[in-house]
Amino acid sequence: MALATRTDKRADRKAGDPGGGRPGKRPSVLGTLWGSTVGKKAVMAVSGLVLLGYLVAHLLGNLKIFFGPGEFNEYGHWLRTMGEPVLHYEWALWIVRVGLLAAVILHGVCAYQLSRRDIAARPTSYVHKRRRASYATRTMRWGGIILALFIVWHLLDLTTLTVNENAQPGHPYENVVATFSTWYGNVIYITAMLALGMHIRHGFWSAAQTLGMGSATRDRVLKITANGLALVLTVGFISLPVGVMTGLVS
Repeated sequence: MALATRTDKRADRKAGDPGGGRPGKRPSVLGTLWGSTVGKKAVMAVSGLVLLGYLVAHLLGNLKIFFGPGEFNEYGHWLRTMGEPVLHYEWALWIVRVGLLAAVILHGVCAYQLSRRDIAARPTSYVHKRRRASYATRTMRWGGIILALFIVWHLLDLTTLTVNENAQPGHPYENVVATFSTWYGNVIYITAMLALGMHIRHGFWSAAQTLGMGSATRDRVLKITANGLALVLTVGFISLPVGVMTGLVS
């Protein structure tokens, strides 16, 4: 892993990082990791890669909708029975849900805290105020907010079926069709997937740099990979509402 930059170290000192030289009880390894800017970036990178892996698996499962209601509903049933007979009904699904929730919380908390540290580390005496956040940073921040709101709506729509007026419990295929048969369902979903694509494009590159994968020879490959992943996932997820709107899925 790459060493902390000067900006990271300055942010750590202003945030009261244990590595800043304060006397007192020696912090634990986990405490030092969580308290440092480099550690938070590492946690954010790893949690982001975990979520990326889930998105790839989730897309592969979602694409089964193009093979008809029988196969898609069977897939939905398998999600609840996977792990049997070792695990009880839905246990494996809840283990995955708890793991994903932990990854989302860690990712979001680290992003917020790093943003606050970045602001605290900036010099305050500017003669002329100017925009300091880069395009990528602004995209990541607003994209993260959009995705957080979408996750809540998505759960209420297709998991609890709270906001899905035509939902049928136990019929995932019909519920997806019901969602994308409304204009607002399509707008919310497509907007979120576009934000997801931008988030992955910038986030994958940032995670690779944080974990020390970047180099003069690998940077081009990492950029191509980031762009490819973002494009495939965005197009793949958007194909679902497009399929319903065009009648390919009905």
